[in-house]
Amino acid sequence: MSDAASPSVVLFPASFDPITNGHLDIVHRSCRIFDQVVVGVATNLEKRGTFSLEERLAMLDEVFGKAPGVRIVCFEGLVVNFAKEIGARAIIRGLRAVSDFEYEFEMALMNRHLQPDTEILFMMASLNCVYVSSSRLKELARFGAAIDDFVPASVARRLREKLGP
Repeated sequence: MSDAASPSVVLFPASFDPITNGHLDIVHRSCRIFDQVVVGVATNLEKRGTFSLEERLAMLDEVFGKAPGVRIVCFEGLVVNFAKEIGARAIIRGLRAVSDFEYEFEMALMNRHLQPDTEILFMMASLNCVYVSSSRLKELARFGAAIDDFVPASVARRLREKLGP
């Protein structure tokens, strides 16, 4: 059991390809609960994203800057091992729909088996973010549709530059 006086740390892992307002919502709400939110950018060597790791880190830095209680890092390997490495008491995952829950539930059970001391917490997406996904946003950007309501302005600009018609 950890000391009640020690800072509480939560890991919010994702690919952030790109970061959406839904991700921002989870980070801001997590900051109200934990002393530090570690935004963990997962690197998957077998998955080629739209944005490079450097671009994703730059977008996160533009969005969060020096926000108190938020730290941006990248990591490789198992999420639960990284959570333990950084002293996170918990891993937070956002849920939009039942389909998200099914996937996340299976992953949480496996992670619980691997690291029983790390809690897996689910946070429901806010209503205005329920239907927003990085995949859907990239599709909208490819066809020149308005995306400004779903991502920070700097991310919308980058999406249009990279994917716009």
